[in-house]
Amino acid sequence: MTSMPNNTSVLIVGAGPSGLVTALSLLHHGFKDFIVVDAVEQGENTSRALVVHAATLEALDTIDCGEEIIAKGTKTKSINVRSRSSKLVSTDFSSLDKHTRHPYALIVPQNLTEYVLGEKIKGYGVTVHRPCKVASMKRNENDDHLTDVTFEDGKTITAKYVVGADGARSVVRRMAGIGFTDPETGEQGDRITNLAQMILADVIYEGRDNNDLDFSGTISPESFFLSIPMPNSFNELLAMNGQEVEGQIYRMGAGVPLADGEIPHSPSMEYLQNLIDRFGPTMLSSDASVNPSSTPVRIKEVIWSTRFRTHSAIADRGFTRLGGDELQGATVATDESTTKHGGIILLVGDAAHIHSPAGGQGMNLGIRDAVFLGEALIKHINASAPQPSNVDTDYILREFAEERHKRALEVIAFTKNLLSLMGAQDEKISWLFPISATTVRDWVMWLGGKLGFMPARMAWETSGLGRR
Repeated sequence: MTSMPNNTSVLIVGAGPSGLVTALSLLHHGFKDFIVVDAVEQGENTSRALVVHAATLEALDTIDCGEEIIAKGTKTKSINVRSRSSKLVSTDFSSLDKHTRHPYALIVPQNLTEYVLGEKIKGYGVTVHRPCKVASMKRNENDDHLTDVTFEDGKTITAKYVVGADGARSVVRRMAGIGFTDPETGEQGDRITNLAQMILADVIYEGRDNNDLDFSGTISPESFFLSIPMPNSFNELLAMNGQEVEGQIYRMGAGVPLADGEIPHSPSMEYLQNLIDRFGPTMLSSDASVNPSSTPVRIKEVIWSTRFRTHSAIADRGFTRLGGDELQGATVATDESTTKHGGIILLVGDAAHIHSPAGGQGMNLGIRDAVFLGEALIKHINASAPQPSNVDTDYILREFAEERHKRALEVIAFTKNLLSLMGAQDEKISWLFPISATTVRDWVMWLGGKLGFMPARMAWETSGLGRR
């Protein structure tokens, strides 16, 4: 591990998009007294989150970070939603041109986003210290406004501010005693839909010229299937990391009915192909009798695959001051966020909120958290410097945390509704109306597309411009 100073104003724990953008936001405001650490030896080399929306690009523009990411991605003006055999409706991102200079969705894999952000932070001479796993946090004995953060190797850093950007299983959040539950149910679980468990995979197809496959979602009575063409820059990044891949890479995603049982770890090519044949558009079917081109299409190569269950949770608070006792494991800290005792703890990104990937909102919300956190931290640092200790300047951080909490609740509600819509189960509405909910859903979407109001509305909701 590269040597680190013993003291810093801001310790950023986590070097994913949220942590890196927090650092870049501070740098943009001329502040350099911070340290970035991450628990793993090197960053992830898998694609994961895939879309950056207009509201996020606008936020990145404010700290001069948007253009480099845009240069690596593919701009898409629409997302087509279809049944297995025909188109129902499309989003119309071009309709956003009245509201933003980014009237599109940018397709760019998360590891590529992290690479761009990482290179930018290197350009400022900042090092991400790895691997640094937080083992404990406690108040500093000499100054209870500071926090001593000790790592597994015994190294301790004393910081005024600790930013937890360390993901859904945040150690910082847990050690600060901050609860993390579903805002509706109080548990970590969404209502049961056909998308309760899902797979994601990056694949290459064979059997047709598939360069014309667009960004699309296919809804059926049993599942939802996603297909997204990846930018060529993803191939280049993989090659740079020693993985040569030829051909157009596609992201596929699909809900797996609970009746199928648990999804295997790292789903195989055969498993993924079965999902395509059952739930994907017929143009991707490996059954020539079903495929409208009469030519079977099959997966040629699996670059990466994963499984997950959809659930939502939000931190009880995104700002607190650390309690007096040393915190390890699941020890609960005293909430003293209304006083000026204890070091400051802040949460951003998945450490503060998680939800289903519906609408591609997760990384976007975390990046916006981080951009605005940098500004709030600078305001708090500047306001605190000339003030006596009994003057409350924490209102700056409370307002930031409350605003981001509100935005997170809005996004969670949006993703839950979208998940329920796309993953609706094939059940009769009632005995009075013996027609399935999925049939009604498809009719409404088709009609909304024909009448013209739905494409622009879908684009607005997805873009995040209404809840930055």
